[in-house]
Amino acid sequence: MDVKKIYLIRHGETDYNRTGVVQGSGVNSALNENGYRQAELFYEGYKDYPFEKVYTSSLRRTIQSVEKFIRQGIPHEILPGLNEISWGRSEGVWFSPETNRIYEEIIESWKQGNIHLKLDGGESPVEVKARQETAIHHILNNTDEKNVLVCMHGRAMKILLAWITGHSVADMDLFEHVNLSLYILHHNGEGFKIHTNNDVKHLVNYSPLV
Repeated sequence: MDVKKIYLIRHGETDYNRTGVVQGSGVNSALNENGYRQAELFYEGYKDYPFEKVYTSSLRRTIQSVEKFIRQGIPHEILPGLNEISWGRSEGVWFSPETNRIYEEIIESWKQGNIHLKLDGGESPVEVKARQETAIHHILNNTDEKNVLVCMHGRAMKILLAWITGHSVADMDLFEHVNLSLYILHHNGEGFKIHTNNDVKHLVNYSPLV
């Protein structure tokens, strides 16, 4: 049986990541110098891999992270279903003891199984899963593509990895990652298996700027 391979990466660093400000889907931030360096190192490690399609969210930090692959001429498709979770009114807000408490409380609630909860104006993990299912079904239905590169976002990536591997979305924090880390997923026509988990070998020569 043919295996479809999805190379799933988180986007490179932004200034919001560096300073600890939540971006979500409503802050369309760009990569910073560290992020571009991470993207370059990933490209150098995988530029000769035969990707047949590049999929990204609609946010520019994911597109910038794989821009060199797109410039190679690899077809690129934007899927808004891969966007980061919306944190509503908490997006782009500098952390304070109060905002940090609210953020930590809802994440703890999700861990307890309350995955329909959401911050004011934001999305719940269940809502994110629903739009991700549409995006993943679209990718899988392109049966001529056997090796694809997918770039998305931190919290959304945790949600995706949970449900596609048969876990409850409440288990999302089992799946760790850093900016520009890699998961390799194999789909055999029936389900997904994680072949490579949170790989950062391509970042071995990476030194963040101060």
